[in-house]
Amino acid sequence: MTRGTADRPLLPIEDFEDLAEVAPKGVRLEYVDGRVRTKDALSVEDFEELERRAPETVRLEYVNGKLEVKAMPDGNHRSIFMWLLRQCMQHRPDLDLAPERGVKAEAYRKGRARTDGFLAPVDHFKGDREWSDPDGSLMAVEITSRDRDTNQRDRIDKPVGYAAADIPVYLLIDRDNTTLTVHSEPKDGRYQQVSPHPWGATVELPTPVNITLDTEKLKDCAD
Repeated sequence: MTRGTADRPLLPIEDFEDLAEVAPKGVRLEYVDGRVRTKDALSVEDFEELERRAPETVRLEYVNGKLEVKAMPDGNHRSIFMWLLRQCMQHRPDLDLAPERGVKAEAYRKGRARTDGFLAPVDHFKGDREWSDPDGSLMAVEITSRDRDTNQRDRIDKPVGYAAADIPVYLLIDRDNTTLTVHSEPKDGRYQQVSPHPWGATVELPTPVNITLDTEKLKDCAD
């Protein structure tokens, strides 16, 4: 059983009101149980325009055909990302781990996911705008947050979206379960290999990443 997935508040009403004020014409938003939803079907183009207009305090994604709000990272979340960044720089200086990189995910690039980290060759994202194509990338990274949507978003929808986009590896760093789950070998919209590891284990990230993670330090971020 996971711990604390509903500890973080969802979108505050003040942020929703700011977002609703800048929504493009034809995009009707509603506020239901602390979540922002659209009253009508939302196209990718309308989502991108809404995301461009959104206040800095609101991070939006378009996952599985739905508008989603991604929680702002807290201190432990940022510490975990920096730990992973140092590991990647040490083992693979030929790669960049870009933080909070937007990626065109899902089948036919119809999703828009804001990854916590996106691993690719150095300067791979040079010249990209807000949303990068997944071609040539090596790994997407998500670190769970303290909100009630984490289970559906990070453990269910994101693996499907990243596999459908043929991202070779999806690394889920799960703060609720204190595990790292390595998803690899995408085929037909699903990762064929899914390997969970407890924090403290030595974790091998498979080809094409080829990094060995010493995860003992993650225990300091247990909360």
